[in-house]
Amino acid sequence: MASAGELREVFEHCGAATVGEAGGSPAAARIRPVWPGARVAGPALTVVCAPGDNLAVHVAVARAAPGTVLVVEAAAEPGRGYWGEVLTTAALERRVAGLVIDGGVRDVDALERSRFPVFAPVIALPGATKDRGGTVGGAARVGGVVVASGDWVVADTDGVVFVPAGRAAQVAAAARARAEREARLLEELRAGRTTLELLGLDPSAVVVAEPGG
Repeated sequence: MASAGELREVFEHCGAATVGEAGGSPAAARIRPVWPGARVAGPALTVVCAPGDNLAVHVAVARAAPGTVLVVEAAAEPGRGYWGEVLTTAALERRVAGLVIDGGVRDVDALERSRFPVFAPVIALPGATKDRGGTVGGAARVGGVVVASGDWVVADTDGVVFVPAGRAAQVAAAARARAEREARLLEELRAGRTTLELLGLDPSAVVVAEPGG
């Protein structure tokens, strides 16, 4: 059984695209890093917000274990700034690793300055209320994927991938093997071979027009 530290190391090294190809569940492409270069890997703490309200997010930050990635469902009313500089400061003090939210965030300059990884579909100015409840730790649907607390999150420039906790070691092993194969493939390409050769592709279905034809 791989430790949490080992899983984090493999997922961070391999990245979201490779983990997705190795059996992870990609979130919808609308969920993107809100500042260039953001990346994170860690176990999820799930949150479901009441529409337009981020009280549950505040509760989650206060309860989060170090290294946790908050995974927040806020798509019922996405055009609100559910997260900003205040919550980022609180999360950094709690050593929260990052945030994936299916809803709006704001204070993007401050998020980038802090280097706190945030992935969201919307930058939204209007603030959220803080009195309508929500849930922490139950199932959340984020980017079209149902996520449970303890599932793994891998997010970077390519997007966001979720890995069920029970399959994390299996997916990590597959991702590492895939990354090693891709490294060998790149070496062969740099040596002059083609992707047609290396991937066993059949070019016969492609019509190649002769010059001047």
